[in-house]
Amino acid sequence: AMDDLQVAWQGGVWRVAVWFSEAAGAPTFLIDAPTYFQRDSIYGFRDDHERFAFFNRAAIALFRRLGAPPQIVHFNDWPGGFGAVELWSRRRWDEFWQGSRTVFSIHNMAYQGAFGAGDLAKLGFGAQHEVNAFLANGAASALKAGLEVSDMLSTVSRRYSYEIQMRENGHGLDWLLRQRQGRLRGITNGVDYDVWSPATDKHLPAHYTPDDLSGKRECKRALLSYFGLPEELDRPIVANISRLTSQKGYDLIKLAKDAILDTGAFFVALGSGDKEYETFLQKWRDFAPHRVGIYRGFNDPLAHLIEAGADIFLMPSQFEPCGLNQMYSLRYGTIPVVRAVGGLDDTVEEFNRQHLRGNGFKFHRYNAQAMLEKIHEALFCYAQPDVWRKLQTNGMNADHSWHNAAGQYLQLYETALSV
Repeated sequence: AMDDLQVAWQGGVWRVAVWFSEAAGAPTFLIDAPTYFQRDSIYGFRDDHERFAFFNRAAIALFRRLGAPPQIVHFNDWPGGFGAVELWSRRRWDEFWQGSRTVFSIHNMAYQGAFGAGDLAKLGFGAQHEVNAFLANGAASALKAGLEVSDMLSTVSRRYSYEIQMRENGHGLDWLLRQRQGRLRGITNGVDYDVWSPATDKHLPAHYTPDDLSGKRECKRALLSYFGLPEELDRPIVANISRLTSQKGYDLIKLAKDAILDTGAFFVALGSGDKEYETFLQKWRDFAPHRVGIYRGFNDPLAHLIEAGADIFLMPSQFEPCGLNQMYSLRYGTIPVVRAVGGLDDTVEEFNRQHLRGNGFKFHRYNAQAMLEKIHEALFCYAQPDVWRKLQTNGMNADHSWHNAAGQYLQLYETALSV
């Protein structure tokens, strides 16, 4: 731990401990403020706006202690809105911050950090220009503030960066994103192939590569056995891993349940969420115990086994800023059937049977019929081993590593320094 850090807060000075670690491979500082942070979860408290405003204030005080001003401060989501406004404001009068630029990343527009505007003064935002930055529809919104004042904005896929400028996905702030679209970039998240790779994955009973897929059959055997399903290795497995919400398309899966089983496929799912969908999956399993496998909850090793053992991965999301499971699936030779939104549209390329190009299947209209058409198309290819194998290797050879994303972030930082 470093010595105490002094943070000006609510008319006084708070002392907090700061811990330092390089375990993550990069210098990392942890701000220890028990009053605000010793809780049983990260979000969901009435004083969240106060907790994160304090966190930002402490981080900014820490930069001063460290010496040289940072060139770029990168904030994420509504909790970073407070710091973005503070730096924007300080640049007007505090020489230390004059050369620093801010980048603000949105992971999901639905979470906006709203609170009563009456609390702004006590959080240290009393100046009129600060209040105006936060104000949105009579309340204060930390997300809106970050979007308004940061030098550059980014979000987690190119397609999502367009979608959030439209009313359906802008959650009331699309006007602001259209206004600032010249400053907005979409950069898809990368995948950590040290953790998610079928050639080395420690959770799998067998490994495989694009040149030798025989290990995938062993993973399929293990997956069927895990769920107590009959060992019918030529019967396709359709899988899903997600929060069980309508955002993730579970209402479509529920509507299509009979038609999915009529194709002859197995269906396996891992996840938890809305009671309605948990009950639906349980009942579906009870109705077809030899064809449906369900795990309610979170289970990382099982997630790896599903990615490896399944044949088709279904992601019928209503909206999906980035999505990771479709990229894991590609790497594991499991064919994604997705709705063409957000990061799903950017990372899955529609398969063309004539030219044997592409790596998955995408539907556009949000309805069960459109989803089923693509499931049928995928299964039609599954029945042709040579075509299927080509589809698998196309996906396994796609590069969605962080290397590519990191280069785009560097460009974003360069642009921020020049604005």
